[in-house]
Amino acid sequence: MLRSELVQRLQEELAPMKAAEVERAVDIVLEEIADALAEGGRVELRGFGAFSVRKRDARTGRNPRTGATVKVAAKRVPFFKPGKELRLKVNGGEEP
Repeated sequence: MLRSELVQRLQEELAPMKAAEVERAVDIVLEEIADALAEGGRVELRGFGAFSVRKRDARTGRNPRTGATVKVAAKRVPFFKPGKELRLKVNGGEEP
């Protein structure tokens, strides 16, 4: 699903709201999640899942084109852990 499809679907559900208002609401939600993660926080949406940040250590990698070794710096990456309800829905109601 694309961001525009999400906005369209929400506008259908929230009929009196204008598309611009719905789009702004989606923007705010996504900005708040990104801001919380940038600060090293965690965002938990009960029944859906939790967003957090994990640290990846520095490592030596390889350029796939040339085969040359490359130093990859340490970094923080976003991580999503799905909640139980989401896992059940994705798996047709059965626990994997």
